Amino acid sequence: MTRKTPETIAADSLSQLLSQRLKSLRKKHGWTLVKLSALSEVSRSMLSQIERGTANPTLEVTCRIARAFGISIGELVEEPWLGLSIKKIHHNDPAYLYRQDSQCTIRTLSPLNTEKSAEFYELTIGPQAELRSAAHADGTHEFLTVEKGSVSVLSGTDSCRLRKGDSAHYRADRDHVIGNPGKGEAVCFLVVIYI
Repeated sequence: MTRKTPETIAADSLSQLLSQRLKSLRKKHGWTLVKLSALSEVSRSMLSQIERGTANPTLEVTCRIARAFGISIGELVEEPWLGLSIKKIHHNDPAYLYRQDSQCTIRTLSPLNTEKSAEFYELTIGPQAELRSAAHADGTHEFLTVEKGSVSVLSGTDSCRLRKGDSAHYRADRDHVIGNPGKGEAVCFLVVIYI
């Protein structure tokens, strides 16, 4: 029996990770191997071998596959054993500032580079201001918790008023508004769930 070196073990782990990630992404997009082959310009047989974990693709092939999914190679082959298990988002990182104007400031609290079914935001609304949103995709819901001040929530024709510590869950697949009727700023935490 041949003893595996640390390099061989790492290569096998990466091959297994790529195999699982490729299958998962392809199924999520609803693509056949034939469609992914056409989009990536990688042969169907090579893609099949990668998914079975029997081939180690070149960097060029891996890049083509990542481009077909619209992601970077790093996102395609995230190596959890090489990185930290905690990813920190700094409060002053400008990349996470989604919107800032006289009405409100929206700061993203969830990672920017991952596919997700939920997004997490810190929302600061100025006095007598509001955040108006058009309907999101069918089935989308929002969860809102007030940290400071008070807000009004309107979803379609339904409305409610929330004060510090209150939370609301409402449909976001219709036009909706979060308003601050107060004289001071309101701070909320908002979770958007895509179904």
